[in-house]
Amino acid sequence: MTTIKLRLFGREMILFAVILLLVEFVRGAALISFLPIYGEKSLGLSLDIIGIAVTAHYLTDTVLKMVIGYLLDRFSIRFIVHIGLLASLTGIFLIPFAEQPWLFITAAALYGVGISPIWIVCLTKVSPDRRAMQMGFLYTIWFIGIGAGPIASNLLMDHSRSMTYYLLLIMVLLSWLLALFITNKRASEAAPTLPLREQYAILKERLRNMRLLLPGMVLQTMGAGMLVPVLPSFAEDQLGMNGAQYSMLLLAGGVFTVIGLIPLGRLSDILGGKKWFLVLGFGFIGVALYLLSLAPPLWECMLLTAILGLSYATLLPAWNALLANYVPPAQQGLGWGIFSTVEGIGGMIGPVLGGTLALWQGQSAVLWYSGIMYAVIALFYIWFPFRAFHDNHGHR
Repeated sequence: MTTIKLRLFGREMILFAVILLLVEFVRGAALISFLPIYGEKSLGLSLDIIGIAVTAHYLTDTVLKMVIGYLLDRFSIRFIVHIGLLASLTGIFLIPFAEQPWLFITAAALYGVGISPIWIVCLTKVSPDRRAMQMGFLYTIWFIGIGAGPIASNLLMDHSRSMTYYLLLIMVLLSWLLALFITNKRASEAAPTLPLREQYAILKERLRNMRLLLPGMVLQTMGAGMLVPVLPSFAEDQLGMNGAQYSMLLLAGGVFTVIGLIPLGRLSDILGGKKWFLVLGFGFIGVALYLLSLAPPLWECMLLTAILGLSYATLLPAWNALLANYVPPAQQGLGWGIFSTVEGIGGMIGPVLGGTLALWQGQSAVLWYSGIMYAVIALFYIWFPFRAFHDNHGHR
């Protein structure tokens, strides 16, 4: 079994996956559970400062992706990841001393620095012949990490906040130490280094060729971001759920996503075509969100959430494998950095838009508009040119 895993993913990919798991576990625990509670109860900070700190984290993570991608093409992977994780370690270390708002915000932002390089490196290490499956593997690791973090943190916080803090600190320290075993090569070591002007000319041409992908890149993360500020209150006010039922709802979506990611990614690799995986994934998400906005009974909500999870697992590996076709071989780091930044823009706009819509038109309207957005993306990609989905596009 171990031999099969090494053959499918490689030792290097597994090392990166372990580091990614640790980093995302801490991110989920810190942002969703630890920082809000510790910041308010232990440090005496106001909720607006905590909100700014969370925004600062995501802003740092998104903005730095493009810069770090550029650096990965010029410096060794080990150096960039190691420096990034050192910044993350510093950020977590500063939290108990961050009674001043500016220091608390800085600590949260510093943790965002370390996440950018490891995620981009993982994307650059995906094998061309097993793209969708390996993308599914990476997103499975990401889901497990960011989902398990808040659960573990909530359980530990009931007993000891300091114990929770030390767990997060140890996990970041462990990820930093594991980074010592990362290769000392650049992200695009195998490809010849081109002059800067020529690299930007190639990348500009690729971006022009992929302009039809831009609506999906921005709108899918924006649609998901719109749901973040309203889902808890929607579940309580419109669906009549208590905390335990809402947790089960989220768990159902997460479990079905994790179950589906690798097999559906592998199926996408076997069948070759990515187009209909995207169309079906986006389409079913749109339909499920629309039906959820109608506030159905609990069992229907659970079923719709499971469909959402499977739909997300259907489109995610195929979507990132499709993006990989547009990454120039000599600019793996910079290419993935730019794509991740573009997707991050939607993630930053979404929560603001969702919160505003909820105030104007109610919580159900946010799910309705988000569902319509995903359905429109699905219809758009039905007419998306087939040649853009061919796996050899990015290697010409």
